[in-house]
Amino acid sequence: MGYVAVKGGTHAINASIERLTFERLKNQEIIEIETIMATMKSLIDQIMSESSLYSPYLAALAIKQAEGSMEEAVFLMRAHRSTLPRLYYSQAVESETMLVERRISASFKDIPGGQILGATKDYTHRLLDFELLEEDPAENEAWLSNYQKTSEAVKTSDELEFFPKVVDYLREEGLFENYERDNTNPVDITKQSIAFPAPRSARLQVLTRGQTGAVTALGYASLRGYGQVHPTVGEVRVGSLPIYVSHPNEGEQDEEDAFYIGEIQVTEVESFVPVTKKNDANEQELEFEIGYGICYGQNETKAIAMSILDQCLEHPESSFPTHDEEFVLLHIDSVEATGFISHLKLPHYVTFQSKLDSIRNVKKGGHTDEN
Repeated sequence: MGYVAVKGGTHAINASIERLTFERLKNQEIIEIETIMATMKSLIDQIMSESSLYSPYLAALAIKQAEGSMEEAVFLMRAHRSTLPRLYYSQAVESETMLVERRISASFKDIPGGQILGATKDYTHRLLDFELLEEDPAENEAWLSNYQKTSEAVKTSDELEFFPKVVDYLREEGLFENYERDNTNPVDITKQSIAFPAPRSARLQVLTRGQTGAVTALGYASLRGYGQVHPTVGEVRVGSLPIYVSHPNEGEQDEEDAFYIGEIQVTEVESFVPVTKKNDANEQELEFEIGYGICYGQNETKAIAMSILDQCLEHPESSFPTHDEEFVLLHIDSVEATGFISHLKLPHYVTFQSKLDSIRNVKKGGHTDEN
């Protein structure tokens, strides 16, 4: 049996694209962007994080265009992002200024300010809710009205309250080391190819835009013994951070003169990782370091996994794949991984024919070209 190269012409490609449109429209149902934004927040948060573009509306549009494919939606968002002008860099964000919606600690039951459960599926039964098959708008409206009345009856503080970090209390007790602030400009991995060894700023950027499943899988691998980091979650925060930019045409200026351009919702995690260090007496003693994770929206699993990998990469270990910088950073990117896997669908006629010819030659008693 012989194999021949198959050619795809413009007509066939156009027909394929028309068929794609037909598959999307054939059921004659149209999902609105607003509906996606209102009902698929987790999906939108993941796409914004993996594409490094904070825009719920455009993420919803990408989901619609990609028909729910995460990898395709991230590809669309990154392509659009590459067309946008880079007008400003924001000022460094202090996460202590977060307007907290959810704040928990797995390390301490009683943390100053208290634990705030917020909106989470952690305490729900993972059972299919068949009542959603017949949702009634009127019932939903009544539930919302009742919830708002109950919320309004709750007495709130007149002052805006910010919550200090859990680790700050431990630092006050001398249980965590204090580090000097590193105010060097971070590497922008969207403008500069990553080089190894990578600075921590570049590593954190790659981790935060890494594919959620890939980051989670490698973090899980570390816990299972393919790494040496098994932390305790010190604090998980979900909330909004204000973003400020400096005036583009003024040199030195006070922070008070910065322009507020909006806020972003983020998930931030600080994990406490036990490490062994030698003290001044050359004795081994146990200390804690912090693994850090942050990503757009509410995606706590990814942020926790990111904090694990952050500590893994801070301590290279050649015997563990999750401590290998190149292995981790070059394999968690959604677009890179999808693109390379998908390239296998492109014509490989010549190389495959060459391998076939080699095998046929061997079976006839000859030698392969490679030999």
